[in-house]
Amino acid sequence: MNTKSFYEKVGLPKGLKDRTFAMQGFGNVGYWAAKFFYGDGGKITTIVEYNSAIHNADGFDPDDVKKYFQEKGTLEGYPKAKETETKNPLSFMEKQCDFLVPAATEKSIHKGNADRIKAKAVVEGANGPTTFAGEEILLKKGIVVCPDLLVNGGGVTVSYFEWLKNIDHVSPGKMNKKYEEKSQKKLLEMMGHKD
Repeated sequence: MNTKSFYEKVGLPKGLKDRTFAMQGFGNVGYWAAKFFYGDGGKITTIVEYNSAIHNADGFDPDDVKKYFQEKGTLEGYPKAKETETKNPLSFMEKQCDFLVPAATEKSIHKGNADRIKAKAVVEGANGPTTFAGEEILLKKGIVVCPDLLVNGGGVTVSYFEWLKNIDHVSPGKMNKKYEEKSQKKLLEMMGHKD
């Protein structure tokens, strides 16, 4: 087989220890991804939110940043940041890093900014964060793009089950009970019994 492994393609040894991460979006997807990367020894060097962005090559503790953002509603003034941007926070997506994780909005990487991305890989956490033209530019630069469908497939799966339970107006704890009731009813019907 001629397929190179992911780490060979990005030119890094296996593992997350000391790998640098830039997070675009610090909501559910971005925060939790950052927390897991950090827990495995990764450095969260850049965090971009809709109204502000911060950078520190030494890295951030995601819990500390999250607490600050929840209290202040902005990353501006975060004391452990070496650089802060409030006029054009998305420009911090162009900071040097091993992995850029666009985890907030669609089309955040496009033909207007893709040529300035300095990551080894883009790991799509949001739905459709890279346009077709943006992806073509990234690939020409040798940047590996991990598509949202693979990276965030768990979120799609959970959304499907939420959709199913909402169709039947069933709370999550009762979903299994309702399935069992339907199965037993079908079994009785097959055996010729009526309600």
